[in-house]
Amino acid sequence: MRRRLTRSRVLLALFVAAWVLGIVYYSALVNSDSGSSDSGVVSYFLGRDTSQVFGQSLGVNFDGRTYIEGGKHDPQDSYKRHAFNLAESDKISSSRPVPDTRNYRCSALEYDASSLPQTSVIITFHNEARSALLRTITSVLNRSPPELVREIVLVDDFSDDPEDCQQLTSIPKVRCLRNERREGLMRSRVKGADASTSDVLTFLDSHCEANKDWLQPLLQRVKEDRTRVVSPIIDVISMDTFQYIGASSELRGGFDWSLHFKWEHLSESQKASRQDPTEPIKTPMIAGGLFVIDKSWFTKLGKYDTMMDIWGGENFEISFRVWMCGGSLEIIPCSRVGHVFRKRHPYTFPEGNANTYIKNTRRTAEVWMDDFKNYFYAARPSAKGKPYGNVQGRKELREKLNCKSFQWYLDNVYPELKIPGSQDVQWGELKQAKQCLDTLGHKPPGAVGMQACNSQHGEALSTQQWSLTKANTVRHASWCLSADTAIPGTLVYLITCKDHENKMRWKRQDRLIMHIATGLCLDSVEAAQGLGVTIEQCDKTRASQQWEFTLDMRQR
Repeated sequence: MRRRLTRSRVLLALFVAAWVLGIVYYSALVNSDSGSSDSGVVSYFLGRDTSQVFGQSLGVNFDGRTYIEGGKHDPQDSYKRHAFNLAESDKISSSRPVPDTRNYRCSALEYDASSLPQTSVIITFHNEARSALLRTITSVLNRSPPELVREIVLVDDFSDDPEDCQQLTSIPKVRCLRNERREGLMRSRVKGADASTSDVLTFLDSHCEANKDWLQPLLQRVKEDRTRVVSPIIDVISMDTFQYIGASSELRGGFDWSLHFKWEHLSESQKASRQDPTEPIKTPMIAGGLFVIDKSWFTKLGKYDTMMDIWGGENFEISFRVWMCGGSLEIIPCSRVGHVFRKRHPYTFPEGNANTYIKNTRRTAEVWMDDFKNYFYAARPSAKGKPYGNVQGRKELREKLNCKSFQWYLDNVYPELKIPGSQDVQWGELKQAKQCLDTLGHKPPGAVGMQACNSQHGEALSTQQWSLTKANTVRHASWCLSADTAIPGTLVYLITCKDHENKMRWKRQDRLIMHIATGLCLDSVEAAQGLGVTIEQCDKTRASQQWEFTLDMRQR
């Protein structure tokens, strides 16, 4: 009896010991996944995120935590150097799991990796946070079939510390190229593409996280048609907390006449035409940071415009070029990649942010937009007269490729973009010196006022876009200026535009804008006191009644 009790106690002790060891081991795994460090030597991914990890190795000689801690930090301001929360980024494991944000039907799709082309992943950066850069690389290796990623080509655009890039070459498949001076995104990407050894190029930003099975659907579309340029749905990584947030699967890229990129929801008819949520979405424009393209097609199309500087506008140029020269742009819903979106650029522009963006977008307009470039200048009057370099080579490329007209692009790719000249007599900002008529963010029946013309700083606010139409309305989108009474000092307000509505009809008399029903003129004198724009007795000598549109369609 005593021997049986002793045996039972031994078995119980062994069970308790095994149970405690199991808890300790599990806790270590969890802390490693969600904790604050890549402690020790990062040698092999253990497959803890089993649904997403392919188990590739960072190499036995690479210490992720030492690499991250060796980067530059400002203990007083975690946002200063990178425009995101560096302290939070550094806490997060480079191999953290992320939520699968795809539509559930995507998981049922199967791809034969052995039949897909290999790709070279090209990542350019300048003074990137080491933790963000490492997490980008790690996610690519972890969540891609090993046989599909031939190499990761890093192009260090003259960062302050060459070791930001060089140390990463200890990771298998990672190569490092370094510019001898600051070149910018376009020339750096061309350098990476020229050095790549795969038939397909995958461009990524340096602060991304690839999601589950992100690569296969992109490569499949390019394999089927090499003229397709395909982009994943770009999920959001919070710049503050680094939380991974799924983006809508019903968005596509668009823009306005100032060449300002925007995400826009699919129309109801576009949604109805899609039989399956996994189907690719044709998009007039890509954001530009993340896309896959056949290398020979990229070369034939003229790569990037390498006369563009630093960053900005290149996505317009390549999007117009792809569509107008025989290709297409698609967003692939079953491919997801997270991206850290920031509120400002953390790096400097030698000629200033606004001047650089204007130069780049002006090159795009002059080469690809034909006479429609006049609308760009109307929306961005500060671009007029600004230097943009020689574009003869790009014009010759367009002719050589026998590319279509911008009118074709508007008719067949982006018919939703309103063409001002189709119904407008004058268009753009409605301004007095450096002050512009502004909706102030109001909706009908809100008043309008005056604000500093934002185009002075290289941007044209959508709240400052107006048109004088052939129907004698002063229009902002679907809203029109209106006045109710013939009493001087009456506030002007917004209403929904309607045909034959007398209270919203205006006409030009030289630089005056007269309300036809009352005979009074649009006046900003009260707006200067913060009271809104009014109608007053017409007086062509009053500066507050002198109005100018940035584009007169009659003079095109």
